[in-house]
Amino acid sequence: MKAAVLYETGSPLVVEEVSVEDPRDGEVLVRIAYAGMCHSDKSIARGGQPAALPAVLGHEGAGVVEAVGPGVTSVAVGDHVVLLWRAGCRHCYYCDRGAPAICEMGITARANGRMPDGTTRYAVDGRPVNHFNAVSTFAQYSVCPEVSVVRIPPEIPLDRAAVVGCAVLTGIGAVFNAGQVRPGARTAVVGCGGVGLNVVQGCAIAGAEVVVAIDPSADKREMALTFGATHAIDPTAVDPVAAVLDITGGIGADEVFEAVGQVATLEQASAMTRRGGTTVMIGMPAADARLPVNPLAQIVADKTLRGSIYGSSDFAVDVPRILGLYQAGRLRLDELVTGTYPLSQVNEAMDALGRSDVARSVIDPFATAA
Repeated sequence: MKAAVLYETGSPLVVEEVSVEDPRDGEVLVRIAYAGMCHSDKSIARGGQPAALPAVLGHEGAGVVEAVGPGVTSVAVGDHVVLLWRAGCRHCYYCDRGAPAICEMGITARANGRMPDGTTRYAVDGRPVNHFNAVSTFAQYSVCPEVSVVRIPPEIPLDRAAVVGCAVLTGIGAVFNAGQVRPGARTAVVGCGGVGLNVVQGCAIAGAEVVVAIDPSADKREMALTFGATHAIDPTAVDPVAAVLDITGGIGADEVFEAVGQVATLEQASAMTRRGGTTVMIGMPAADARLPVNPLAQIVADKTLRGSIYGSSDFAVDVPRILGLYQAGRLRLDELVTGTYPLSQVNEAMDALGRSDVARSVIDPFATAA
């Protein structure tokens, strides 16, 4: 099969022939229909986050089950599925409590680039190549654990379903699970990329009275308004903290979501959160980032500062709920996908993440360049 391999950080991904083994016990083989391009992939490729290399990158996608290994019961050949980049084992302390995103299995797979049994199904010229988050969607086929896929209705377009596996689940989940936004809430979203736009529409779906979208890009601010924001702020033109305080009558927002992954924007997010409110960090910071905390302003003031990995989601519950919202016309997925690239242009798709008119691009691994 063709797949995009990263051999070293700072270098382009190499699209080449990669051999793939059949699925083993508890594993599935998925024919990837579309893979989403995420800033996390770019962070790995450019060196902002560590990874076990060489690896087939990609962690967001959807496809069709091509084969199943022994013991697989939740999906069958021909099923349409969304892939999960932080799957849980389904039987540990965290999974039993509805928190599979912080299961040790997913953490280990992210760190070592291997399947749960410690091996890999990929190779180039006989040399092992690692997985990425156990799904590796920048490929024509993915061998992944059964727990890394969720069956979806076949009528859902697979290019739309692809972005559910990261951007949508992360953003919507953060609103309902981590922020627990209630009707009438006053909210703010710092950073309106693919994840931030989903936070915006999640707040709107939850019934927030105020949704302030903060982004330096005019295009992203305009997108945020179409996704449900009530206000759009350019942080390069005005002080975003002062702007949010002004919009909320000097009190601050009930819930503020940071979707950038920078210490400076997290500090701003905390400062614009009201006393007794919640600041949710969604963005992925650099591995060596450190946060200075003012206990009096950020903790004693009865504020909550918390993280949210993968929307703090219970995938079996949240993926069907998200797709149900889409089918009911309440969730925007069509507008979220702003471009499609063949696998041969995966590096161009990664570079396009910096463009202001890009919300989420998807990779078609079987398409040929025009």
